[in-house]
Amino acid sequence: MPKQFSKQRCCLNILIWKIWKVRFFIVCIIFTFIVGCFLAISPITIDDCQCSRKDPGENIERHFKGRIYNANSGIPSDHKLAVLVPFRDRFEELLAFAPYLHDFLNKQEISHHIYILNQVDHYRFNRASLINVGFRIARDECDYIAMHDVDLLPLNSQLRYSYPETGPFHIASPDLHPRYHYPTFVGGILLIKREHFELVNGMSNKYWGWGLEDDEFYVRLKEAGLNVSRPVNITTGTENTFKHTHDRTHRKRDMTKCFKQRDVTRRRDRQTGLADVVYKLTGIHELKIDGAPITVINIVLSCDKRLTPWCNCSDTGGKKPSSETNAAESNIGNKNNKNILNQ
Repeated sequence: MPKQFSKQRCCLNILIWKIWKVRFFIVCIIFTFIVGCFLAISPITIDDCQCSRKDPGENIERHFKGRIYNANSGIPSDHKLAVLVPFRDRFEELLAFAPYLHDFLNKQEISHHIYILNQVDHYRFNRASLINVGFRIARDECDYIAMHDVDLLPLNSQLRYSYPETGPFHIASPDLHPRYHYPTFVGGILLIKREHFELVNGMSNKYWGWGLEDDEFYVRLKEAGLNVSRPVNITTGTENTFKHTHDRTHRKRDMTKCFKQRDVTRRRDRQTGLADVVYKLTGIHELKIDGAPITVINIVLSCDKRLTPWCNCSDTGGKKPSSETNAAESNIGNKNNKNILNQ
């Protein structure tokens, strides 16, 4: 009996040992799995990371590196054009603009990408600041830009979007534009090299609402010694060179003036520009409209109300803002508006 009991006890100990081995093995597997999951979901930290010091939107801007010209990789172009389109609530015009311009540029074998700079904050529209933001995003991927209105379509194939070798090239010439005909007009569509846009510190950030930001930009170009050239020997005129799709009846211009906006925006701005535009990017959408690839960038601009309180004319301290609707104020090319050139 003692011998048989000893044998049974020995077998029991072996069984218990095997059970513990199995349990230990299972525990190791579970522990390894938990640790692996934790490492997989944990962010990787770098000792010298200075994330808090990045410019606004820099992480999103990095999204574009080396990607934006894939759709045009087959075009034999030595230069890359970024089409910067300031935008807000003009969906119908965008549907017509994107495929039309994409096809127009492809026919000229222009390597390009279209950026829709969508202002999503609650301030008044700021075309110049949006162009500054768009340039900051695209400048590492292009060597020239087109400052392009969404409601202006080129109809004449003689209008070339080629690299502006000699300096800024104003496609929407006052001799061709359907509405603006004064000699210092540089709005609508303007091509400019990357280094020239940087040279003049981009555009002023003081222009909230409609008008005059292009006139101020012309002064910057003039002071930098940059000559603006325009198309020559074009066989069409003001009636049939461009299609201007803006409907002034249903989409009124924001021409309100409040605080000291009228006086300040008629002077050369030496305080603001490309270097100090303040903004935040809240989203990126890469879309195709009838086969035309575009990138829509949602932009929240920042307003320093001590510098430009007219970014919101609803807050006028009880004073009623004036609405400038007469012809002298609505036409940028009239004699009074040229006073900005002498400041």
